[in-house]
Amino acid sequence: MITDFRLTVFKTVADRLSFTRAAEELFISQPAVTKHINELERQLGTPLFRRHGNTISLTEQGAILLGYANRILDMYRLLNDTFMEATDPINETIRLGASTTISQYVLPAILARFKRCYPGAKPILFNGNTEQIEHQIADDRLDFGLIEGHAGNRTLHYETFMNDSIVLVTSGANSSIDKRGTNLHELRHLPIVIRETGSGTLDVVERALSGHGLVLRELNVQLQLGSTESIKHYLYATDAYAFLSTQAIADEVAEGRLRIIPVAGLTITRQFSFVTKHGAFSRSTETFKQFCLTNRNQ
Repeated sequence: MITDFRLTVFKTVADRLSFTRAAEELFISQPAVTKHINELERQLGTPLFRRHGNTISLTEQGAILLGYANRILDMYRLLNDTFMEATDPINETIRLGASTTISQYVLPAILARFKRCYPGAKPILFNGNTEQIEHQIADDRLDFGLIEGHAGNRTLHYETFMNDSIVLVTSGANSSIDKRGTNLHELRHLPIVIRETGSGTLDVVERALSGHGLVLRELNVQLQLGSTESIKHYLYATDAYAFLSTQAIADEVAEGRLRIIPVAGLTITRQFSFVTKHGAFSRSTETFKQFCLTNRNQ
């Protein structure tokens, strides 16, 4: 595979803001990471990171380089995909697991493009919540997973896939709250619908609320439903509210069937992550992971 490993090291440090975590993820030593970054800084003639004791942050020039690095590494991935398709086709079954939001709203278009590039590949997709996917991988029933929410199993290896936002939404016909939105105090009294226990979306929402001193039991929770689609259809018929991924509601918001309600002081973001067992590696799953990274925003 053709790539620029020094740029890969830089991007990993920039994404993680940690030399230690970058070294662990890339399976190299921390001094090796430092050497690569120092060499880049020497070649470019400018610091790329600010050191603040045990933490680091990107300099202005580092942020500029990260933008270029993302584009350059994406081009390398496209180059490798093109030549691998012609010279080294995949003819294997790939047992994939994806948590609900990803499997319904992110993966289908990626899988369609992947099958066009690798017609011999045989992806099998298991759909479940984050907790279920982690258990399936830990038990060797899946090769590879894409999950949402908190990375909580120490026997598994997690890598960032893409970022996501979770917002408060209601029916487009519900006019009880105007465009100015609501606040954390009023949020306690709104009729809320939530996902099932074990859902990555619910986990992220609970963590975000706890950061503002709120716990789920303090909200006016009407019921729990087992899928985003069931929640959306419930919202259409009621004046209830729900926290949903922007990936899941783009069409409905554009069509006016749902609308986003700003909550003053509350921003909920999360990362979608790749997950595998530590030490597990196959060319087919690595190819699919790189393909996901290349095609995630298309």
